Amino acid sequence: MILAHPTCWVLLLQLTIISAVSALSPQFRPCQLQKPAGQSPLTGCPEGTIYVSANTSDPHAQFSKVQNAVESLADDGTLAIILIGAGQYFEAVNVTRSSPLTILGQLPASYASVPISTSFADASQPNLVQIFNTVFVQNGIDDAASAVLTVAPNGAAALIGAGTTGAPAQGAFGNIDFKMYNVDIQNRASLTFAISQALATDISYANASFYGCGFSSFQDTWYTGKNASTYVVDSVIFGQTDYLFGFGTAWFQNVILAARGCGGGTVAWKGTNSSLTERVLRYGAYIADSQIIRSPDANATLNLTDGCYLGRPWNDWAVTVYLNTLMENIIKPAGWEPFDAARPTIFNTTFYAEFNSTGPGGNTSERIALEHLLTAEQAKDFTVDGVFLEHPKWIDFDYLF
Repeated sequence: MILAHPTCWVLLLQLTIISAVSALSPQFRPCQLQKPAGQSPLTGCPEGTIYVSANTSDPHAQFSKVQNAVESLADDGTLAIILIGAGQYFEAVNVTRSSPLTILGQLPASYASVPISTSFADASQPNLVQIFNTVFVQNGIDDAASAVLTVAPNGAAALIGAGTTGAPAQGAFGNIDFKMYNVDIQNRASLTFAISQALATDISYANASFYGCGFSSFQDTWYTGKNASTYVVDSVIFGQTDYLFGFGTAWFQNVILAARGCGGGTVAWKGTNSSLTERVLRYGAYIADSQIIRSPDANATLNLTDGCYLGRPWNDWAVTVYLNTLMENIIKPAGWEPFDAARPTIFNTTFYAEFNSTGPGGNTSERIALEHLLTAEQAKDFTVDGVFLEHPKWIDFDYLF
């Protein structure tokens, strides 16, 4: 997505990423916990789990790169599980496999005694596993080329494209059930360069869910592409400009949106004209029981109290809904803004809505007239099953938060 907002800051930070601390899966915690010296890290793991370690001298490691482990998998319809050992992995991960895949990040051994139901989303603590890259959009490459994690059936399906309709639609569908637990996905390019787009994720034509993860960049951190359905829970997403963007259907539950600066909107979504008929039930970004905060690593010279919008419409059918979200005093009273000077109007074909926003930034008394301030009865229409038009089998509903 091309940065069209007139305000853009260059943030030159040291190469230290602050991310989401681990949350817990009742199913996978025994596998994820770090084991005592001499014991296999795969103790407690489902049979056939593949172990990746950044420590090339680890005798238990089957691979030292996550991508190599992914490429080793047969696409035979069965579930594959990859456990990643603690460490930093400088690579890009590209998942074209259509069969179910679960990727687990290792957890500290001390988490054996932590209650499963504890919420761990925390913008000041990292996971033990960080996958990072430094690719950014330059020389006319598609935004997709900068993504650290891509889940899509092929290269054409991963493309984002430009304009209000994006890349041509594809007929293929990729992973039917991708899950990731307790891994930080980081695009670090923007820490050292004055750049624009640098994606953490590109999830297109796939079903994907994330638990206790962290995602960080500045512009365009998170992308849910065409015909994609994504669910993110108990996680932290860092960004500055349009850092949630996409075409598909994305539900963010109990997440922290950590603003490193203010540029564009927090959310920039593209709908399709079918959004007019499926209005509030499809093709949009839905943020529930969450927080919008000033990131702990935000540049101290930025005056965020003057600056952040909840969103802007990437096209005229955009849908964005905030439910029960705490907002620090970094949200502009108007809430929403037009995309840019070339498209200075928010049309009534967009659907922008809030319910029960709290905190100093959650004061809705000066929001734009087109916004829908939902009643409690209207807010009941917005559920996970409602927006995905089913009870998704690809979501781990046993995960507690």
